[in-house]
Amino acid sequence: MLRFSRFKTAAVLLLAFGSFLYAMPSLLTPAQREAMVASVPSALSWIVPQQAITLGLDLQGGSHVLLEVDTATVIRTQVTTLRDDVRRILREERISLAGGIGLQARGVAVRVSDPEERRRLLPKLRELASPPGAAGVLGTTAPPMMELVENADGLVTLTLTEAGINDKVRRAIDQAIEVLRRRIDALGTTEPNIQRQGADRILVQVPGLQDPRRLKEILGTTAQLEFRFVAEPTAAPGDVETMPNAEGGGQLQIERRIIVQGEDLVDAQPSFDSRTGEAIVNFRFNVRGAQRFGQATTENVGRLLAIVLDKKVISAPRIQTAITGGSGQISGRFTVEQANNLAILLRAGALPAPLTIVEERTVGPGLGQDSIEAGKIATYVGTALVIAFIFASYGLFGLFANIALVIHVVMIFAMMALVGATLTLPGIAGIVLTIGTAVDSNVLIYERIREEARAGRSITSSLEAGFTRAFATIIDSNVTMFIAAVILFMLGSGPVRGFAVTMIFGIVTTVVTAVTMTRMMIAVWYRTARPTRIPF
Repeated sequence: MLRFSRFKTAAVLLLAFGSFLYAMPSLLTPAQREAMVASVPSALSWIVPQQAITLGLDLQGGSHVLLEVDTATVIRTQVTTLRDDVRRILREERISLAGGIGLQARGVAVRVSDPEERRRLLPKLRELASPPGAAGVLGTTAPPMMELVENADGLVTLTLTEAGINDKVRRAIDQAIEVLRRRIDALGTTEPNIQRQGADRILVQVPGLQDPRRLKEILGTTAQLEFRFVAEPTAAPGDVETMPNAEGGGQLQIERRIIVQGEDLVDAQPSFDSRTGEAIVNFRFNVRGAQRFGQATTENVGRLLAIVLDKKVISAPRIQTAITGGSGQISGRFTVEQANNLAILLRAGALPAPLTIVEERTVGPGLGQDSIEAGKIATYVGTALVIAFIFASYGLFGLFANIALVIHVVMIFAMMALVGATLTLPGIAGIVLTIGTAVDSNVLIYERIREEARAGRSITSSLEAGFTRAFATIIDSNVTMFIAAVILFMLGSGPVRGFAVTMIFGIVTTVVTAVTMTRMMIAVWYRTARPTRIPF
């Protein structure tokens, strides 16, 4: 126990030095970090860490927004999709309806009087209501997504069930979270918290963003981009849709047929028109979109092409020549910020349904600074009291424990900076708690050493027994705490996860500092001083 190889000693010292090195940027202000980076020669820049701990919303301020998915729009979209599927089946089976397809609140209805046609139609509709592979969890039967009802007069209704609606809303929430995450990441923010809250709500917390107006613009826009043709005067009324013209005012008659959708975009970047100097957005299609766009512009030279964003015509240029390169630009008298926001929205994709802001608040940096100061005071006071108690109780061994305790805290900050974790106010509470658990491990070891010495064992035997016999207890207690912290991290959200992160890191470093580092310092002390009794 009291023999440490030079390799092991060097490894422990290197670990401590590396921890101080990686924790150092988190202890500096942004200006000091920039000065430090600038003072380091470029050849050595890869050695000096620059990543600091990211502060959470409660520490540095930011924006908090609670969004609600428009369930009614999700249902209407599904009913429209269901109507198109039924129309496709009727066309494939060559069944004509006198009354057409009737839309209902949660489904569609068709009247098929001919029994033979109804016999061909019903199996297809049942496949639509229960698609293959729709099974529940672990082999159980999944609840039906749609309900098919056949009446005696030939009326057939296909209606979304409550389970089907809940499933569509859940999928819309999942898709919306991914879209929101891509949009917010493009703003350049760090560690945003985006998570489901309840059945139809999404919580968005963006630390460091003090402009909630821009955040609301990014979050609340569906960004449904479509390329359509402006309708000709001879177009049938059923093939035309009226939309507001944001570019020239008034209304425009737009064909319902969509040439290319925004989902075929692979890139969109803000830029400036070389002729007019106004802000524009350059876009580029994928292969499928480029082919469709090229074919449509080749066959319709001279026509007006409407660029539709969220059911509003933002630009309607005339096609002067075929555009076969798969790229183009969108102009609409944008400001620089509007062009940048539009590019972000187009790159991130469209939301599956509109989002309504039901709660919003901004946490100012002053309140965050107050939280930091309060956390610092709690940490300083708690650490000082623990250090004083341990030193008073165990003397020199208490000093060893306190040195290990300082390294323990430094290692927590280093690990958080290394993995890019976010420090929240509950996270500070977790660090304070791990300080107590780290000292508790030393108390177990020291008390075991004291018991062995009182039993008449030699100092070498007492030290050996203290570390060896207390080690199992330390591991058991830390493993149970580690499991609890992991469960908190997996099942918790927001502040709970911030607390769990620091707990997990603190437990890992406790085993290293309270056992290995303390043991090494005691071994060095024993070889140097050659004591004859335990010094406490």
